[in-house]
Parts: sequence; C-alpha cells; structure tokens
Amino acid sequence: MTLVSMTGFTRLGGSFGRYNWTWEIKTVNGKGLDLRLRLPPGFDELDRPVRAIMSERLARGSCYVSLTVQHEAPSQSLQVNQQVLDSVLDALALIKDRVDAKKPSLDGILSIKGVMEQVEESESEEVQALLIEAMLANFKDAMTDLQSMRKSEGDALEKVVMQRVEELEALTKQAEECPARSADAIRTKLRQQIERILEAESSLDEDRLYQEAVLLAGKADVREELDRLYAHCAAVRALVAEDRPVGRKLDFLAQEFNREANTLCSKSNDTSLTAIGLDLKATIEQLREQIQNVE
Repeated sequence: MTLVSMTGFTRLGGSFGRYNWTWEIKTVNGKGLDLRLRLPPGFDELDRPVRAIMSERLARGSCYVSLTVQHEAPSQSLQVNQQVLDSVLDALALIKDRVDAKKPSLDGILSIKGVMEQVEESESEEVQALLIEAMLANFKDAMTDLQSMRKSEGDALEKVVMQRVEELEALTKQAEECPARSADAIRTKLRQQIERILEAESSLDEDRLYQEAVLLAGKADVREELDRLYAHCAAVRALVAEDRPVGRKLDFLAQEFNREANTLCSKSNDTSLTAIGLDLKATIEQLREQIQNVE
C-alpha cells in the first residue's frame, strides 16, 4: 500500500425525477476525523448515513461536505374545498326564502373565494425514499472520486517521504564516518579536556580523574543515536508498506528523529559533526512537513 493524503476535493452531481443535486466534498489535514455537513432544509435524514459512509471510508482529516438541491416546481391541481363549499351552500339555503334573487349559478358558487383552491402534488413516501437512496448512491460515487484523488496525492507524498528517508540515511552514514568520531580524534579531544580540568583543579585524585574521563568519553559517543536513526529509517519504510493508515505513527517517528538529531548535536565534539547534525534536523523538518498530510 502506498501512502494516502488527507487532502482532496471532488464535486459530483446527480438527478432523480424533478430533483437535481450536487455533492461537494473537501478534505484537509487534521489530527483526527472531523466531519462537517451542510444539508439543505428537508434533507436532514441524509446526515446519519452520510457520516457513516465517511467514517467507513476515511480515517483522518477535516472533511467538509455540502449538498445543493434544485427541483422543478411541483405540478398543481384545482380542488374543491368541501368544508368551504358546505358553508356556502348552508348559507344559501338559509337565505333563499328571505331574499328575492336569482338562484345562484354553479360558476358563481365556484368563484367564491376559498371554494376552489390550488393544491401542490406532494411526493409520496415511496418516491421520497427512492430519492434519498439515489442521493446516497451518488454520494458514495463522490467519495470514491475523493479517495482516488487522496490516493494520487499520497503517491506523490510517498516519493517525497522516501527521498527524505534516503537523505537521512545518507546523513547518518556521514555522521558515522565523520573523522571526528575516530578513536584517535576522541582520544585527542579527551586529553585536551582532561588537561584543562587539571589546570583548573590540580588536586584531583586519580579516581575522580577517571570518572571525569569516563563521563567525557560517554558524552562523545553517538553510536546509540546513530543506531536509532538507522532504526527509525527502517521503521518508516516498514510503515509505508503497511495496508492501513499510518500518518499518526509517522508523525511520532518524526518526533523521534528530531530527538536523536538534537542529542547528536549536543554530544558533538567537532564542528563537522555538528554541521551534519544540523543537516539532519533540516531534513527531518522537511520530512515532518510532508507527514502532516498523511492519513
């Protein structure tokens, strides 16, 4: 498996009956999985299944989802308001013997406000369920597009990450082969430091002098740091090969890399080794910046 980026974007539309819609999904890096949905009124029932789909497909990242819906105006029909009509007829029956007037015509009765009304045809529950089903199927397709983009971004990330790992291995090897780490160089450095100690405090006994020499020799030895740097490089390669999201572990390794580089610089007994340590720190920072985008 190659690395997967947390950065991606897709826009996909669909239609069903008189409805047209567009899903828009954007993801950026984040420490965890943060889902933010914006749904139009009347489509709140999409919230839970959409979140479930995203949680199943994604492991990390800040995700922003919006749905826009357009639809044709529903067809309308004329309908007699039976209650109003009954009231009108009751009123006519009540006054027909009291008022000398022509018998009301049908068109006259129907023209009375409220007797006839326009009614919009509402969607049946079955049609509404099919609409939601079509929208969710379309959202799954949009998520597939998003994952493809994140995978493509991840391929590019992996190349950069592996390049930085190779650079770190090369710098670690330089540090390992640095002349300042040779036995003669360390011996000379120790002799100079011991001479300075003796000049400052000539009354030191041999045991104390031995302890100081051991302490100085230990500080000059960066073998352990070099071994751990090599091990961290191997760990990055192993993580990249895993078939699961590894961004959190890579981020932790970047911190460990930096810790070893800092220790190497603090133990350095020569400017040449310090320079290599600083190059290590710069390369580790470049690695960390890339890892921040890995799922």
